[in-house]
Amino acid sequence: MSRKFFVAVILLVIFSFAATSGYAQEVSCTDTYTVQADDWLSKLADRFFGTYLAYPAIVDATNAMANQDPSYTIIQNPDEIEIGQQLCIPSKEDAEAFLKPQAAEGKVLVEFWTTDNEEERVKVYEEVAARYMAQNPNVEVKIVPIQEAGVSQRIAVAVAANRMPDIVRMGIERVAAFSADGILDESAATAVINSIGVDDFREGPLKMVTNPTTGQYAAVPFDGWIQAMWYRKDLFDKLGLAAPTNWDAISAANCGVVGQDNFLYGVTLGTDPGQNYGHQVFEQVAMSNNAWPFDEDGNVTMNTPEMIAALEFYTSLQDCATPGPQYWRGAREAYEYDQSAMLFYSTYIMDDLVDGSGLESGGNVQLPTPDLAQRTGFAPMMAGPNGSASYGQLVTLGIMKGADPAAQDVIKFFLTDGYQEVLALAPFGKVPVLKSAVDGWKGSSEYFANYSPETLDQIANGYDTMQRWLFRPDYDATERAVIGDIEGRLLIPQVASKIALEGSMTPETGAQFLQEQVEALLAERQQ
Repeated sequence: MSRKFFVAVILLVIFSFAATSGYAQEVSCTDTYTVQADDWLSKLADRFFGTYLAYPAIVDATNAMANQDPSYTIIQNPDEIEIGQQLCIPSKEDAEAFLKPQAAEGKVLVEFWTTDNEEERVKVYEEVAARYMAQNPNVEVKIVPIQEAGVSQRIAVAVAANRMPDIVRMGIERVAAFSADGILDESAATAVINSIGVDDFREGPLKMVTNPTTGQYAAVPFDGWIQAMWYRKDLFDKLGLAAPTNWDAISAANCGVVGQDNFLYGVTLGTDPGQNYGHQVFEQVAMSNNAWPFDEDGNVTMNTPEMIAALEFYTSLQDCATPGPQYWRGAREAYEYDQSAMLFYSTYIMDDLVDGSGLESGGNVQLPTPDLAQRTGFAPMMAGPNGSASYGQLVTLGIMKGADPAAQDVIKFFLTDGYQEVLALAPFGKVPVLKSAVDGWKGSSEYFANYSPETLDQIANGYDTMQRWLFRPDYDATERAVIGDIEGRLLIPQVASKIALEGSMTPETGAQFLQEQVEALLAERQQ
């Protein structure tokens, strides 16, 4: 049973803190606490440490212990703790040291919060930081692993405690909100980008981090991934089918491959109403028809002719798609098992098309086509009747207001001397934002040998056309928050399921339902 934690930012007691050290630090628990009904993290922090604002000490100690002891589980989201879950409670003295890191005398401290939080990734970040410190003995860089889902909460508490980190690794969707809140040092981010060289950065990422109000860069692009239609190019070539880069070609191939070489389906759609996979796929479809949640005046536009057409096209693919409610796992496995000939997926699929992905029951998919990767084409762009779009994610490094100037130099080091090491941690999901890093990235994984140079170039260039509803520059923080609500409440997958599987909605009634729901979300955010 989930329990919401509560951060009492209105308290007069301000606990000056930062965040945890890396997983490499030894952590001991003075107490092991089992979550009870009606517990939330800030209440437990007040009980054990005397301040509501110290809840990150429990989160980070528990997460550090989870890397050593399987009786603890990672707290992915501080909003969610479960009855019966074990929490590591450090001593009050240890918690104070845990939350108030100090640099050695004569040194400046740069705290670097990273959502690359797996133990092996943290070690690489710490190794890069150690090299930087060896060259800059007056600076101490502290790598701080945090959970992606908890970034906003952690920043909110840090603001309340007047103890901000220097650098935060964050998804692009958070940048606009933090910039609007005035907690990002845009001048510092701009200085870093200029120092590395504007011309070395991909144009797309720079546009995504540009604050249209100030004209400055709100954060520094770091890495990301690209979504695409992966398809059986060998089969398409045999049947004379065009690459699935536009609505007409996708529709023609969807039913055109059924029954050919024993393929049962054209594609697998995101139709599970409880999974956000359908939202990610549909958003690209919508943008390819110039369908957006809001217009330039801030009006909700979920029932426009463009949105209705996008819903109609997307759900029409179910005619020759894998049956039943599906999400990314079913889509991935249907493609790997040679059941469907097309797959919407991010670049994270690349090693799975060589080794077979992991199964929920254990083990890996046994690929019936051993050279599946070589037979697979990559189509990141989708063209619709009124536009074209690709979809993906950009990760940035934000420099927080009040950061020590050394933070700029640390980021530059991570994007130059240490960049290839960071990219190599997950090369399929860490596409470089720097043109100068592409050749090194191509050699960072043996799996890349299974793909053509053309595919690798398409991936590297994917940022140039990548879009998201969240990236639209004329959207304000409230509109971006509503877009997050649309995805978080799974509105698109619910409508897709009702149209494609249940038949209880049409594209027109589905669009009207979305219009009403999003108008309500907007009103709720504006209160």
